[in-house]
Amino acid sequence: MGLVTLIVGIATLTAPVRWSFIIMTLSTVFGAAAAFTVPGLGGASVLVPSLFLLFFAARLFAAYGEGPFLAALAPWQPGFFLLVLTAFGVFTAIFFPRLFQGVTQTMTVERSIGTHSLIALVPLRFSSNNITQTVYAIGGLICFIATFAFFRRNNIPATFINGVLVVASINLGFALADIVTYFTHTDFLLSFVRTANYALLTNAEKGGLKRISGTFPEASAFADFTLVLFSIVTSLWLGGIRSAVTGTIAGLLLVALILSTSATALVGLAVVLPILCLQSFLAARHEPGAGRPVLIVSILASMPLVIFFVLIAMPDLAHNLRDFLDEMLFSKADSQSGRERFMWNAMAYQAFVDTSGFGAGLGSARASSFGLVLLSNIGIFGTLLFAVFVGRLLMFDTRPAYLPSQQAAVVRAAKAGLITVLVSAATSGTVYDLGLMFYILAGSVSALGASTQRVRAGYRPGLSAAGELR
Repeated sequence: MGLVTLIVGIATLTAPVRWSFIIMTLSTVFGAAAAFTVPGLGGASVLVPSLFLLFFAARLFAAYGEGPFLAALAPWQPGFFLLVLTAFGVFTAIFFPRLFQGVTQTMTVERSIGTHSLIALVPLRFSSNNITQTVYAIGGLICFIATFAFFRRNNIPATFINGVLVVASINLGFALADIVTYFTHTDFLLSFVRTANYALLTNAEKGGLKRISGTFPEASAFADFTLVLFSIVTSLWLGGIRSAVTGTIAGLLLVALILSTSATALVGLAVVLPILCLQSFLAARHEPGAGRPVLIVSILASMPLVIFFVLIAMPDLAHNLRDFLDEMLFSKADSQSGRERFMWNAMAYQAFVDTSGFGAGLGSARASSFGLVLLSNIGIFGTLLFAVFVGRLLMFDTRPAYLPSQQAAVVRAAKAGLITVLVSAATSGTVYDLGLMFYILAGSVSALGASTQRVRAGYRPGLSAAGELR
């Protein structure tokens, strides 16, 4: 995969710029594919998206120069707060593990060359995790800047739509391949996308169903990524963007989420679907005909009748479904995994308290909730910076007076994706790195959401020096 990435990356340097964005987005599918490993960091894996990011940024810089890159970091814009957050995170990664060394204990990854990484409780100290998470944080900043630069110079929402649909289709293809290869005992055919130095849980079953992992190390990681795609594509469908294609793919993504048998998927859907409905109603309020409010109301109104019919006509199915949900959700806290992740959160909170709210340093602690990851790693100040960064992204206005309809639909879809990433991370996020898809979405919102507003805000009708209306 490393060789393939290098070949594709070099070819991208001479290809049309829009292809670099589509391939960058596509590379995020390979969540368990290592391009290469770094022996000096205990065999830490450098994933395919991280390697291709270098070619993506180089291609855009060669095409556009430094202007759009610097514009991404304009004061008080989202990129500015991300820059400050990343700089602060790097500072904490270098100094805080040494400053608070031995003060507390943290859950961290213990790496060794030739074997899979293990998570252990150790006294706080500087480790390779501080380096790897720093690299990921800087990579996220670069990805945000490059994506912003791309859409700042190419204000074409269709490119975003194409990229997302390609990624969703490839993700579904690998999900199907995962199921087929499992039941035909040919899972070795997918070994080329499962090369990272992680503990891979790709052959698990639950409730008699194969837990779909696709190109990811486990079912929950697949569910996290697929849930984000489902949110984006569904938002596009609700916005009336390529309804036939987006509707079909959204339906298939929903099926894949349910069949993944991941608690993350079910909990995420329970939170994301109401958010999408609310977003749809708000869009319809400002833009009549958008959002499909009538369809949503019809579906919500018919659901009690459907549930009532299933309970009466198929009682055995309802009983089996109850047992399945009990195994997936209600008994989760009593499982070994649930108890282990509860301990991660307890130790993360203790690290936050023991460091007086400063945090143990970026990469020093793991948890099972992104909020505790932020507090235990970069403390109160870093958490506030992250909240301001996300808040600035979600504040961009998508009303027709500010953005064209298609562009507004894309910004809403990217916002839905951002919210979904955070929802998933809130329940299962273990490290600071949220993945490059998060920063692709953030850069897209920042560029597409601000471009037209900035132009219109600077325009005021008046008379020119020649006395003509301008």
